[in-house]
Amino acid sequence: ILGNDNKLLDLKAYKGRPILFVNVASRCGFTSQYDDLERLYQKYKGKGLVIIAVPSNDFGEQEPGTNAEIASFCKLNYGVTFPLTTKVSVKGEQQHLLYRYLTASNPKIAGSIKWNFTKILVGKDGRVLNRFSSVTKPMSKKVINAVEAAL
Repeated sequence: ILGNDNKLLDLKAYKGRPILFVNVASRCGFTSQYDDLERLYQKYKGKGLVIIAVPSNDFGEQEPGTNAEIASFCKLNYGVTFPLTTKVSVKGEQQHLLYRYLTASNPKIAGSIKWNFTKILVGKDGRVLNRFSSVTKPMSKKVINAVEAAL
């Protein structure tokens, strides 16, 4: 997958580290979760957690900006320091290969992404471990327990 700067974001660089993938949008009711995502990242990055934000315009066209506009929005409004990808589709015919894997590889939690800010936790071994809906806050006990178990 490409990083927000259009350079390859090589997921192999994060081998042996858990990754929380989050499909994001700048004009969503859940956009304020960027604050908690950054707090979660700051709390656990030293222990190995990676958070990767995946901008998507799939739901209500709530991510209309360019990659540069999205990066600027995240930095200026939420101080985001974790990686962002280029804008991709996370569902349907145009679904990015990464999201095909994330939404299908673990039968217990497989299924299409329903809305922005769905969080998918991948373990150190690259297997999908857990999935949290948009309404589950990044700093919730549920997410923190899963992240700590994955570390």
